[in-house]
Amino acid sequence: MNKPLKSDIELFVIEKVKEKREQFNLSQSELAVKLDVSNGFIGQVESTKYPAKYNLNHLNKLSKIFDCSPKEFLPENYY
Repeated sequence: MNKPLKSDIELFVIEKVKEKREQFNLSQSELAVKLDVSNGFIGQVESTKYPAKYNLNHLNKLSKIFDCSPKEFLPENYY
């Protein structure tokens, strides 16, 4: 059996970022520009077909973009 490309906690973080992106009415491309990543990066992160994911530097920058705490992207308890 193949190992999943993203862990449960990584998927949790990705979903939280996607919720914020949609709440702010940003397209994947618009968020990529604000985050200073390639145009396709956000799409790859949000897809389960690619191993791309956010790192701590991304989360820090996302918290500035969305004017929130980086904690908002993480679960309250361990996963």
